[in-house]
Amino acid sequence: MLKFFPVLVVVVVLAGCASVAPVASSAFSSRNDSAPQVHTQTSVNLAGGNFVVIKTNVVGCSKGFTLLGLVPIYPARLTKAMDRLYAAAGIQAGSSKTLAHLIVEHSSVFWLLFSIPETTVRADIVQFNSKAEPDRSTNQPPGGSP
Repeated sequence: MLKFFPVLVVVVVLAGCASVAPVASSAFSSRNDSAPQVHTQTSVNLAGGNFVVIKTNVVGCSKGFTLLGLVPIYPARLTKAMDRLYAAAGIQAGSSKTLAHLIVEHSSVFWLLFSIPETTVRADIVQFNSKAEPDRSTNQPPGGSP
């Protein structure tokens, strides 16, 4: 056991903190510290031709900063990424536009003494058409009777 410890110290020093950070963060974090995974779903029928695709692959992103891969100085927030997605999509309250095919991605880039977590959301934007019946009085021929 004593012979193994110096070899481990040399490997950690030569490899840097970036290789130890993912292992250390999973070893020292408890299950209660992890971010809650909340999933909500609204089901809308998009098969009836009642919508138009406005934009595809609209992206919102939020980056953060974590010291040694363990201490979050500035976390990447899902709410900030969603705000940026809505701003890029031009969706405002009361409009008939909505998100479709929403994808949430979490990633991190590890460097020697820090990491940069990133939360990215992407979606397609659809706009619903009204289901009003067409006015048949405007479709009559110029003679007046059908």
